[in-house]
Parts: sequence; C-alpha cells; structure tokens
Amino acid sequence: MKKRSLAFLVTLAAIACTIMGTTACKKENPSFTIGIFQFTQHESLDAATQGFKDALTDKLGDNVTFDERNANGDRTTCTTVIDEFIYNDVDLILANSTTSLQIATAATSEIPILGTSVTEYRTALQLNDFDGTIGGNISGTSDFVPPAEQAALIQELFPDAKKIGMLCCSSEANSQYQAAALQKELANIGYSCESYLFADSNDLSYAAENAAAECDVIYIPTDNTIASCAGLIANICEAEGLPVITGEESTCRVCGAATLTVDYYDLGYATGEMAARILIDREDISTMPVQYASSFTKKYNAEICKQLGMTIPEDYIPLETE
Repeated sequence: MKKRSLAFLVTLAAIACTIMGTTACKKENPSFTIGIFQFTQHESLDAATQGFKDALTDKLGDNVTFDERNANGDRTTCTTVIDEFIYNDVDLILANSTTSLQIATAATSEIPILGTSVTEYRTALQLNDFDGTIGGNISGTSDFVPPAEQAALIQELFPDAKKIGMLCCSSEANSQYQAAALQKELANIGYSCESYLFADSNDLSYAAENAAAECDVIYIPTDNTIASCAGLIANICEAEGLPVITGEESTCRVCGAATLTVDYYDLGYATGEMAARILIDREDISTMPVQYASSFTKKYNAEICKQLGMTIPEDYIPLETE
C-alpha cells in the first residue's frame, strides 16, 4: 500500500513539474499577434510595414504572428479591419498612415497602437497639448521632414522660380499641415505660394492642371491620394515642362524631379523596436515619445531631370527607377 502511495505521489510530482515547466516556458517565450493596418498600397507604406515586421521577427522569431490588412483606400474597409482586430484581441496594432491612425485611435483605447508614416501627430489626432508624448495607448514614429530644409532644397534647385504650387488632398490633415508649414518657409525666402486642394482622385486632375498652368514649380507633400495617382500628375506636368518636388521618394520615382526623404524601411524598423519594448519589456506606451527620423536624403529622378534640362548638385543621389 505504501509503495502504491509513494508511486502515486511521484507521479503527481512529475505532472506538477511538467505543468510548471510548461507554464514557465510560456512565460519565457510568449507569443504575440500583431494587427497591421495599412490604408492603401503604396511603396513607402509597404517599406515601413516590412521594416516593422523585420524588427519584430528579429526580436521574437517564430513567436510573433502578423495579421496584415490593406484597406485599399476605402474608409468603410478601414472600420471593418479595426473592428476585427478588436474582436480578435490582438496584442498591438500598427497603424500605417495618418488615416489608419485616426480610425484605430477612435476605435480603441485599450489595445496599444503604434503609428508610422504619420507626419504630424498633433494635427492628425487634433491634440491641444502635445509635448512629444501622446499618452494613453498611442505612440509611434513620424516621417516629418523639417520644412526649412525642404524650402532650402527648392531654393537650391530653382533660385529663379517665383510661384510654388502646393498640391494636396483636403481630406488628409497631415498633407495640408505640410503644405502650410512649407509655404511659411518659402515666403520667408521670397517665393509666393498657393495651395491647390482636391477632395479625392476624381478632381485631382483639375487641381493639377490649374497648378501646372499657374506655377513655376509644384510641391507634393506625403499624400496617399496623390501617391496613388502619381502617373496622372506626371502626364500633366510633363506636358507643361513643369518640375515637381515631392515629400518622399516613391512618388518622386513616378512624377518628381527631386525629393528630400526619410528611409521608410528604417522608420518601420524603429517602430518595430518600439513594439518589442512594449510587448517584451512591458514598457508603458503612454510614456513613450513619438520618434522622428534623424537623417534625410536628397534624391533625384535622373530621367525627369534630363527632360527638364536640370543640373543636379553632386550631393543628390539618383533614384532607382524601373
């Protein structure tokens, strides 16, 4: 009888050790599900998403799963995607673009949200008091390029230009913010500026044609609607022999002469590192300040510059174009 009792106790102890070991293993190697919400298909956004995934995979290996969604520019789809993320109780949401961030923020105050490819968080989220840290369940990275440096690029390439046209979407708050900030800097160095707003891709052609007819140079901020219609702008401006400066390099590959840009893969990677700090190190997202790119690169579209007869300074890097 004693032998049976002893055997039973040994068996119980073995089972307990197994359970405890399994629990400890789970604690040491937790797995996470990340909801990736991208507003539209776009080269820069794609690069940011890839950088984010690579950073988390480098940190977590097989212990991270990505639920990757693209709304293809449709706001109704955006709401559906976020609702599904909330229902599935994902561990963290990557909101890739201003619109993605706005919709995710409106939908949940519980799940951690990291934005990326967002230029100005104060404007995007209508924050009255923003000191660099948003608070709550939101933080992220910004693709903000200082407007003074953008103005300097325009002056360097087009010292004799008089009027600069700003082409931007009226429904993209960050697009309008960039245009307004750059206008102020350009006015300080003697340029006149005018904004040409459009509501969506349907009236972009009209706005672009007016800008091309009235201006010496067109500036395009980081704007998802414009990025998806860059070929249309290229056709209009090429016919007028008008140079375009863009806020990022993927649009510049299609319709721009030059750009001052951040590296979106690196931006996404930095966002992934922030996610790792939240998930693995249990860092409080409410205390994490928004991170900004530390360097910017001057790049140019060699084919378009040749068509325009432009001479490009040596410190500009040629874009790879198809």
